[in-house]
Amino acid sequence: MNMLFKRSLMALAVAGILPAAHAADIKIGVAEALSGGAAQYGASIRNGFQLAVEEINAAGGINGDKIVLVVEDEQGKKEEAINVFKKLIFQDRVLMVFGPTLSNSAQAAHPVAQAAKTVAFGTSNTADGITSIGNFIFRNSVTEADVLPATIETVKRKTGLKQVAVLYGNDDVFTKSGYDNFKKALDDQKIPVTTTETFAKGDVDFKAQLTKIKGTNPDALVLSALLAEGAPIMVQARQVGLNVPVIGGNGMNSVKIFDLATGGASNNLWIGSPWSIENKAPENTKFIEAFKGKYTNSPDQFAAQAYDAMYIAAQALKATKRTGDLNADRLALRDALPSVKWTGATGAFEFRQATDRAGKPAGYDAQQKPIVSVTKDGKYVIEQ
Repeated sequence: MNMLFKRSLMALAVAGILPAAHAADIKIGVAEALSGGAAQYGASIRNGFQLAVEEINAAGGINGDKIVLVVEDEQGKKEEAINVFKKLIFQDRVLMVFGPTLSNSAQAAHPVAQAAKTVAFGTSNTADGITSIGNFIFRNSVTEADVLPATIETVKRKTGLKQVAVLYGNDDVFTKSGYDNFKKALDDQKIPVTTTETFAKGDVDFKAQLTKIKGTNPDALVLSALLAEGAPIMVQARQVGLNVPVIGGNGMNSVKIFDLATGGASNNLWIGSPWSIENKAPENTKFIEAFKGKYTNSPDQFAAQAYDAMYIAAQALKATKRTGDLNADRLALRDALPSVKWTGATGAFEFRQATDRAGKPAGYDAQQKPIVSVTKDGKYVIEQ
């Protein structure tokens, strides 16, 4: 009788009277700062992921299966990032986790993923040492160590700068790593530093440091900061008469600088990134048009890197055969990712393997060439 019942159900499904079985969903975790001081980055990243997933699913998904995002707000806080990673990996049982937004949080949360043998994929973390955590840690955000030397070299070639002052946040993994890489690049290129000043997260008044910097007559200000402090620093620099070029890192590469540093204060900011809104490559043009169509505003680097990261993960997923055994499927994805090559909004991309502190193979960094741009009248202009 059971057999007859099953045959009847199958016949009804074939006839279209009952729906056929749904394809399996592929749950992917997204841990980003959607509130707090880093929300301007996290919201862009989430939007980039959502746009890519909609496109991938509309084109047939992953061999017929749909990607479903499980999005959590890690608030830009280390402790919350750890909690969110644990929830996504052990409770929601996602296949992999994207995020978190800040390097500080990645240093704290990625060991959770490594211990659980689950891929953690950063799209905005550029500080040194993150991928040395282990072989389940990936990122497509180009490190400051790769970008900053090219940025400084371009500014030197274009403006003739001979000496610089340095200002950096001394209480954040990202901004301290940025400072270390700026210092090395300046030493390597034999550019003297007139003075080095610091600030902390949450500071709002930088005029004392900027006035001291102005008194040393630098040809440029090297700034390792996140946007929350970096934008007011640019405004106050102009207010004290420090009208020199500002050389920024990854944290300053956002179109939101034009909203936060108005009245021309955002001009003459130099940044390096694999992505530029002015890059006319067809893959980037397609992304920008799709992003504007969905969200009505322009994308930034963080949206572009998230968008590409989802497509990179999709290529690896298409190359794996999921068995339903979550641990085995997580391992299969990890094994497939390193060989993925992709040309997207950020250009041609591939991974290169990082090493841990002992020099042994660890996780995977991005291998991409940066584009150097400068801000002029509300736009980033490519200056190669």
